[in-house]
Amino acid sequence: MAEEQSNNMSNGHSAGAQRAFAIRRIYTKDVSFESPNAPAIFGEEKWNPEVSMSLHNQVAALGGDIYEVVIAITITAKLGERNAYLVEVQQAGEFQAVGFPEDELRELLGVYCPGILYPYLREAISNLVAKGGFPPLMLAPVNFEALYQQHQQQQAQQQARPRADA
Repeated sequence: MAEEQSNNMSNGHSAGAQRAFAIRRIYTKDVSFESPNAPAIFGEEKWNPEVSMSLHNQVAALGGDIYEVVIAITITAKLGERNAYLVEVQQAGEFQAVGFPEDELRELLGVYCPGILYPYLREAISNLVAKGGFPPLMLAPVNFEALYQQHQQQQAQQQARPRADA
């Protein structure tokens, strides 16, 4: 089911310019769940796995003022040396953004849109893990603004470094 939200406000760059933002579609792009040591792993007396998580997002222009934002997560739960489960999910959305300056557009797509998608991602992960026979995994909130700022700083540092091949 497509969800839509519009937000019109004055751009401030020119008197007649308008900004508009809309959620066109939210969807699961890719899902994978593996439990390579099931059912033997269920016999473990103590369930205290070591959980590791990798999270990243990407943005693709689809044409015009339409963008796809994808949050990809990989979660691995291990008991000792054995993998209990591995979950990979790509949660995506199509967004329309009109009238935003380039720097604000990058922040909108890199902070605000992932924040919209993340609750869907959390639900998908929790459901997959529970359906795999394990206790539900409740992911902590993510500060996408802090991640975006960290990424911007890393890019600035890379651009400031002298090139070795120059």
